[in-house]
Amino acid sequence: MQSYQPGQILGKPGFCMVPEIARPDPDAVRRLGQFPVAIIGDGLGRRAIMDAGIKPLDASLTMIGTAVTVEVHPADNLMIHVALRVAREGDVLVINAHGDLGHGIWGELTTQMAIRKKLAGIVIDGAIRDGRELSTIGFPVFTRGVNPTGGGKDGPGQVNLPISCGGVPVMPGDVVVGDADGVIVVPAAQVEEAIRLAQGRINAEAKRMNAIKEGPMEGIYPDWLIPTLRKSGVLAEGEDL
Repeated sequence: MQSYQPGQILGKPGFCMVPEIARPDPDAVRRLGQFPVAIIGDGLGRRAIMDAGIKPLDASLTMIGTAVTVEVHPADNLMIHVALRVAREGDVLVINAHGDLGHGIWGELTTQMAIRKKLAGIVIDGAIRDGRELSTIGFPVFTRGVNPTGGGKDGPGQVNLPISCGGVPVMPGDVVVGDADGVIVVPAAQVEEAIRLAQGRINAEAKRMNAIKEGPMEGIYPDWLIPTLRKSGVLAEGEDL
């Protein structure tokens, strides 16, 4: 493939691509992927999590990788094929299909292409097809729905420009984590901070879990419960449960 400068745009607004993007440190991506989506989300203020309509086909799989962003015209997958061409090992294709459920624009053939290129997964705010095959193929697929009706290959669309997917802004090079709970997007510049905050949440939850399982009965309740009830007026000052 021809060499391009990172961020160089080919084409025209609305029908264009950026072949080369900056990616975060692979080790930082790997370390972030050790945490569940819910824990990362708690650390980031319970934001950047895609809406619950984006679900895994196989909830036993986890996904961690760098975003290659795609925006397609509903019912068209031309730019998905462009993204498959420029994506690298460890990338996740994040596709804004504008929530269209009338056409399955990703299927078994494109999944096999992604597996061959060692991509980390796909997220699509739209529909896929070949649902039975994709749910057992061992490749992380997160989608809003399934529909057997295919799409065209005419465009327009964009690759590696900012998009929205599942209600969350996604920039090329952001880190995408998916598991049984859903998908979260971590800005590339915040990966190390997200790791630090997630580890803090893990430590705090481990302490609480130990108190629930091993401590005295009174210790199983969160220490904020009674003060919150008093502050809200459910309990009067001095009252307890």
